[in-house]
This record gives sequence, structure tokens and C-alpha cells, in this order.
Amino acid sequence: MNQHYQKLNIEQRGSLCIVTIDTGNKANALCLDTLQELLQCARSLHDSSDTRCVILRGQERWFTGGMDLGALLQMKQEGLSLAQARRAAKLGASVCQAWEDIEPMTIAAIEGACVGGGVALSMALDLRVCAKGSFIYVPEIERGMNMSWQSVPRSVALMGPARSKRLFILAERFDAEQALNAGWSDYICETGIALDKALELAAKLEQTPAMASAMCKQAINVAANALNHAVSYMDADQWIVAQQSEDFERAIEAFLKP
Repeated sequence: MNQHYQKLNIEQRGSLCIVTIDTGNKANALCLDTLQELLQCARSLHDSSDTRCVILRGQERWFTGGMDLGALLQMKQEGLSLAQARRAAKLGASVCQAWEDIEPMTIAAIEGACVGGGVALSMALDLRVCAKGSFIYVPEIERGMNMSWQSVPRSVALMGPARSKRLFILAERFDAEQALNAGWSDYICETGIALDKALELAAKLEQTPAMASAMCKQAINVAANALNHAVSYMDADQWIVAQQSEDFERAIEAFLKP
């Protein structure tokens, strides 16, 4: 990987690639530039013959705080054309799909808060490791937005419909143990060692036959995600409709008030 990133740190350790989200703000929030870099990074890793496993991590206290809501509000106020807004709204789904399509196995190593878009992105990876001090939280519905980035079908595949409604509609926070019991995450570890646990799993993956593993991953994903697009192809358009509502404006403005 020869690209230079502003919001991501890339570390290659032999056949292992560690990608760290580092946006430079206290909540490690995602902006459009970060999403573009995540998209480029995933595409560069897609067919990497030298990489067997990719670990995606965030910061010590924030895996990521999700999308930068201030940037969303600013984008709305800039008066983008419908075509421009629609293109921007599709970016998150493209990022998640690109990470899901990476041929090497992918692992999310989660410390601290994993919020909104971070939850959606993590669900696109193959495995999720949550440290005991971490939690997942999805505030989109309570802030007047829809659930986009094709997160609905992925969540239902992982946890089923009832738990997905609790996470999305009721905006319940799931701590690491609840996330594990719900089927959202796959492993739990002590606080501060999510990366170590992910490295342990990567070492096990290194011992599996590369071609057989890749073919099996592809078959499992096709079986699990066959209807994803059919269920969520209107995500971006729903987001454009949702942001026209008074609920959206009130919720975002209230959240951004000092």
C-alpha cells in the first residue's frame, strides 16, 4: 500500500495489515474525507495477494464516534443539488461494501465507544473483538435519521430482528458483554487488549490455507448477504427524505448546542 492517508494510519506486518482510524478529533468522528480514505484503503486491500488479514481499529477511548454531525448539518445548509446530496449519501454504503468485499479476513478491534457509522462499518467486517470497556450505540433514529449504509440487513443477519430494533429504534447501548450475547460481536477481552486479541486471531488465520479460506469467506458472505441490496437499495434516498424533517433539524441542533 503506497497511498498516503491523512485520517488513517497503516501498518504492514508481513501478511497482516493494521488500519487505525485517527481523524484528529476527540470523538474520532468520521467526516467525508475519512470515508473517502476508508474507501480507497479497502479497494487497495481487496485483492492483495500479500495480505492474509486486516485489522481495523480506532483510538483508546473511541473506536469512532460515528459521522461528524456538524459536517452533515453544514452539508445540508450548503444547498447541494439533489444529485450531489444523493452521491454524498451513498458514500457510507460504498465504504461498508468495499470493506465487506476485501478478500483477506477482516477483524474490528474495538476499544471504547463505537457509535453510529462505526457500528455500521464494523458489521461489514468478518469478526468483531470488543474490549470490556467498550460499547455500541446507534443514535440515528432518535435524531430523526434513517438507518443507512446497508446496516439494517447486516444487523438482522447478526442479531435477528428484535435485537436490531432495540439497537436502532430504542437506541439502547449494548456494552461488550451484551454485544457478545446478542451475536453482534464474536469475542470479548479485557480493556486495552482488543488489538492483542485481534492479533491472536490473525495468527490463527495465518495458519489456514489461503485459497480455501478466501473461497469459504466468499461463499458465507454470499449466503448471508444475498438480499442486502434488495432490502436497502433506497438507503440514500431515505436519508435525503429524513433530513428534510423537523425532527432531524431539532435533534441535530440540540445535539450540537454547547
